Amino acid sequence: MDYNPNLYEAIAHHISTSPQQKITFAEYMDMVLYHPQEGYYSTQAAKLGKEGDFFTSVHLGADFGELLAEQFVQMWAVLGKPEPFSLVEMGAGQGYLAFDILKYIQQQYPDFWRCLNYIIVERSLTLRQVQQEKLAEFSVNWQTLTTISSNSIVGCFFSNELIDAMPVHQFMINGGELREIYVANQEFGENKQQRDISQPLFVEVTGEPSTPQLHSYFQSLEIDIYNYPDEYRSEVNLAALEWLSIVADRLQRGYVLTIDYGYSDNRYYNPRRSQGTLQCYWHHQRHNNPYINIGQQDITAHVDFTALEKWGDRWGLQSAGFTQQGLFLMALGLGQRIASLSYTQQSISQLLHRRDTLHQLLDPLGLGGFGVLLQTKGLEETAVSQPLKGFIIPDSA
Repeated sequence: MDYNPNLYEAIAHHISTSPQQKITFAEYMDMVLYHPQEGYYSTQAAKLGKEGDFFTSVHLGADFGELLAEQFVQMWAVLGKPEPFSLVEMGAGQGYLAFDILKYIQQQYPDFWRCLNYIIVERSLTLRQVQQEKLAEFSVNWQTLTTISSNSIVGCFFSNELIDAMPVHQFMINGGELREIYVANQEFGENKQQRDISQPLFVEVTGEPSTPQLHSYFQSLEIDIYNYPDEYRSEVNLAALEWLSIVADRLQRGYVLTIDYGYSDNRYYNPRRSQGTLQCYWHHQRHNNPYINIGQQDITAHVDFTALEKWGDRWGLQSAGFTQQGLFLMALGLGQRIASLSYTQQSISQLLHRRDTLHQLLDPLGLGGFGVLLQTKGLEETAVSQPLKGFIIPDSA
């Protein structure tokens, strides 16, 4: 079993020094992914993409970023072309998406370029360094959500596959009660040198919920989770709700654009989906065991888009559209890009490769099936009534 021994020791120490010698799964996931020195996004950042454990729309070329740029240009126009217009990318990976967006705007929309203030919010110091090298030719401002002033941003907060990597609480239904899943140390006896590393390093135990927010979460969604079958198991992303509340507070006027894989709450918490959505990615292989390959694999959970809409409404964010990524990109011009491919411009092998790449962005069973949620704040009635291009279903869809 492959794992990071330094990260294992850090987690084990945190558990052993916790009052009940157990931690929530959210704490465990947070350490596995975001430990400043040993977490996955600190040690494996350079391996993201096709050479690593997973790839995203960004790794398929510049088209995804360029089409997003087209949407941002329209947002700027709808808002009355404010100066500055701030684009706040949250979780920028290796900087590929920012590079594609900035390069395209610089070349195609000089007026917008002069008004653009590009901000990146990145938790991983390692990824921030990678981004700074990638984006050295551009003027980019790295901040945290806490350093951005309240009610200061006119523009758009956006993210691509960010929320799925936020730490989640796991729970189980037992006898009509909601029991939270905690992580504890595996007992190895007095001599740690005799530990069999082929066995799990940590074990799960259940207990009372660590926070009343888990109960209120389902009350707000009007889901009677307590009548679900015994052993029903799933997760709750409280971190996403806290994140959204901060974003709503920082946004004065404009948009929040969230792209990720997930479901509405009635699909997410369907009784037949009895084991939740937690997934691990290791060398492009998908499985559901977060207690192996510690620090060497990504851990994700699907997004509950209904929760984002309902909690966003609490904090002044108005839902303005929800669609699939494939439809979103088609509405922004991906269909025209596919139709314009020509044998005269490139070899047949190059043409087929590019066509395959573009179709991957549309595949409803893959990236094309991702959800795209648009929320707004502070828009005038004329702006609210003007739909954005990405949310107008094209005739060819």
